[in-house]
Amino acid sequence: MARKTAPDSSRRSERSRRAILDAALELVGEVGFGKLTIEAIAARAGVGKQTIYRWWPSKAAVLFDSFLDQSDGAPEVTLPDTGDLAADLKSVLRATVDEMENPKYALPTRALVAESQNDPELGAELNARVLEPQLDAWAARLRTAQQAGHIAADADLRVAVEMIVGSLFHRWSLRTLPLSHGYADAIVDQVLRGIAVSPSGSPAEPSAG
Repeated sequence: MARKTAPDSSRRSERSRRAILDAALELVGEVGFGKLTIEAIAARAGVGKQTIYRWWPSKAAVLFDSFLDQSDGAPEVTLPDTGDLAADLKSVLRATVDEMENPKYALPTRALVAESQNDPELGAELNARVLEPQLDAWAARLRTAQQAGHIAADADLRVAVEMIVGSLFHRWSLRTLPLSHGYADAIVDQVLRGIAVSPSGSPAEPSAG
């Protein structure tokens, strides 16, 4: 008689986890975060709701892990350094516009940002694992340009980064004006006009870097 192999519980758990994360993303796109429930996620994933509560304390926590999972776990963020600061910043900001306009990313992001206003723990995790790494990457690219003498030595790089990224996020969150590559380029040009310098130390064209 052939010996029966014991079920692989780790494989079964990973299948369930994957199904739960996929279900959360699908449902938030269909019904929105307000109508999203643990029960609905469990039903769509084909698991019991206690399975979800064993791994996550709330629907926001499930959605956050779903968001990280589709983003490959919020990998380390780096900005290109081609020697052209304006071009580098514009390429990344344009890609950000494309992502913000993609419902696959926009829907869970909007839901998480909104919920983080009422859930301090979620807000802190979103900030630590998603926002701060991205802002640090932007600041690092500006710091390289500053060290090369292309940005004023007294420029506050954190403020400059928040002006660039925050301007885009502001328009995205209000939804009253369209996002576009042209708008992304205009943000970069405007900010660099204020902090970039020419070799002589006078204000430089935004493409310097």
